[in-house]
Amino acid sequence: MSSGEVVGAFAMSHAPGITGFPEKAEPAQRLAVTAALGEVRRRIEKLQPDAIIAVSVEHFTNFFLANLPAFAICTGDSYPGPVTPEMAEFLNVKQRTYPGAAELGRHLYHYALEADFDPSLVEGGLAFDENFCVPFEHVDPHGRYPLAPIIVNGVNPPWPTARRCLRFGQMLRAAVEAQSTYRRVVVVGTGGLSHWVGMPESGTINTGFDRDFLARLDSGNPERLVSYRPEEIDLAGNGAHEIRTWLVTAGAAAASFETLAYEPVSAWLTGTAVAAARI
Repeated sequence: MSSGEVVGAFAMSHAPGITGFPEKAEPAQRLAVTAALGEVRRRIEKLQPDAIIAVSVEHFTNFFLANLPAFAICTGDSYPGPVTPEMAEFLNVKQRTYPGAAELGRHLYHYALEADFDPSLVEGGLAFDENFCVPFEHVDPHGRYPLAPIIVNGVNPPWPTARRCLRFGQMLRAAVEAQSTYRRVVVVGTGGLSHWVGMPESGTINTGFDRDFLARLDSGNPERLVSYRPEEIDLAGNGAHEIRTWLVTAGAAAASFETLAYEPVSAWLTGTAVAAARI
């Protein structure tokens, strides 16, 4: 019996403006981002995955400072989102139920424990915010693929190190290959790039940081990806720490990435990027 395989990996920003107020961006920027997201959708459709491992942060929708795990693996049969009608209106995304790949989630969790990781277990009740609702409105608008969501702390220190995130992704790849129920698996990471959340610098984009990060992804050199110190990421904003979801995705991909779009969209408050692994 053939084992599972990571057949594709993609990473993208989840700025609320992508769906909530796209018209505020410059037309060329908006078109570049939406075209890249459409390309991801077409590539995923062509890959015909049995499930998607969806990696993101969450914005104190489910976790709080009293309980903020470095990593959490979800094993629900389904996930509601956006979490409230008000958020649905803000994001311009209708509330719906996203299908879950519960068995895959459980396998990932148990495999992680055997691999000396200690993620939190979320057996049900996780609600989505912009973390998944914004990108999946473009890349899987009809909910065709069941999700195994993974949450990474990229919102409040102390954070898992860049190296730990890459290794967590490598562990996920090995976990996929160690099972055969889900033969074809795609990994989608969301978050970043440079942005400041609730800070005076909000709307500022650190294009130098963003382009350097994308160049590191393009190189396929894992040592370049894990050499970040937290204070270096700080220079691109408190929201830039969400690049940890990209690092997890890169670890799972075990490949270099091509940038499908990068636009510093001040109106969306985010250095907005879309990338695909060269698998």
